Amino acid sequence: MRLLLDTHVFLWWWSGDRKLTAATRGAIAQARQVFVSAASAWEIVIKLMLGKLRFDGTITQAIAACRFTELPVTTRHAEAVRELPQYHSDLFDRMLIAQAKVEVLTIVTHDRAFEPYPVPIALT
Repeated sequence: MRLLLDTHVFLWWWSGDRKLTAATRGAIAQARQVFVSAASAWEIVIKLMLGKLRFDGTITQAIAACRFTELPVTTRHAEAVRELPQYHSDLFDRMLIAQAKVEVLTIVTHDRAFEPYPVPIALT
């Protein structure tokens, strides 16, 4: 299975947060490939700048340390956002959904607002 982690799932994995269930941790550990979107990095940086989040080190180093793969945002991803129904207004989440659709990935999230979209979801 190829997974795309929602921003909060990546942060929970990185920090060892117990909000991430053992089953989800196992699925991530056993996945063939795990991606973290550049959109998630952007979201994290914005929250850092606003003082809403603390993150030691760099996101690039954290992704590499976890043996995850960075997923860049491409024009194909941006164009796919345009095709999405307006079920969810969070722009970062909409980009993740578009990326999952284009790249055929399963999104790992705790956010049930992803459910109406035509992409595979693994809820935590």
